[in-house]
Amino acid sequence: MAGAGSRFTSLDVGPIGEKGERQPKEDAEASTLMNHPFEIPNAVRFESGPGGLVRAIVSTPAVEGELYLHGAHVTRWTPRGQRPVLFLSSKSLFAPDKAIRGGVPVIFPWFGARSDGQPGPAHGFARTQAWTVLETQLRDDGTVEIALSLAPNKTSRDLGFTDFQLRLRVIFGAVLEMELETHNHASTPLVYEQALHTYFAISDVRQVAVSGLENTAYIDKTGGFQRRVQGDTPLRISKETDQVHQSTTASCVIHDPEWNRRIIVEKSGSNTTVVWNPWIEKTKSLADMATDEWQQMICVETVNAAGDAVHLAPGATHKMRASIRLA
Repeated sequence: MAGAGSRFTSLDVGPIGEKGERQPKEDAEASTLMNHPFEIPNAVRFESGPGGLVRAIVSTPAVEGELYLHGAHVTRWTPRGQRPVLFLSSKSLFAPDKAIRGGVPVIFPWFGARSDGQPGPAHGFARTQAWTVLETQLRDDGTVEIALSLAPNKTSRDLGFTDFQLRLRVIFGAVLEMELETHNHASTPLVYEQALHTYFAISDVRQVAVSGLENTAYIDKTGGFQRRVQGDTPLRISKETDQVHQSTTASCVIHDPEWNRRIIVEKSGSNTTVVWNPWIEKTKSLADMATDEWQQMICVETVNAAGDAVHLAPGATHKMRASIRLA
């Protein structure tokens, strides 16, 4: 139920002018920031961030958060009195045609390289598109909800995706809740992969452990895509790691003894969990990541990929949810 502070009009980074023309990006941004159609006093404000990308800043007694319209990308969720929970690279690029490095990239409609022989960017197109804000709410429990959508555009149509609708709902509070909803408007099934590719901030990747994936089968992408089985102990990182754990709906816990905390990741509508860390050499090849930052992050991702790709019937809707909290 919406609280007293709610905004339901629609905002995009490129509004239509009075005579029906599309405004230039600079004018559109200035209009967006001047009008603040989704601002909620003492809870949500919109501003121009690095690279001129518009972002929502969430600030309440319980939490601080940040979400870019570019990619519908959550880049900060920090409960008051806690260390940052999400990792954001100090060298991340902030540009309309680049993905933000860190936070929670939204991956759709394929995960990794496109596998059907057709061209397309790694991890699909959703993470580099301008999403539309649908509403903001200050809920009765003090949490803040932001809803955004992505409809077909020239980029998606050129890649063969013409009849879908994405909606991302994010709730900032003591718990970070994210729900990615996909609707198939076509008369034929929509087959796609998706992810909430969450980067977590940690003390040292060599000291943490991830529980919840014991005895699961996974694809080892750094080991020639061989299929392996995780042992009966928590996963630890000692080298470049890119593991696609399949047929698992289990919650995961990141144990970080140095920071004396556990990060609990619960999910639904997801049958894949991916664990990723680029380690030393891979990080050196990443222009948007400092050479030592591999130590400070681990990705534990809520995913449907490979054999768990979604087959969505005509007119149907699928929801994938992730919930993150500290303990």
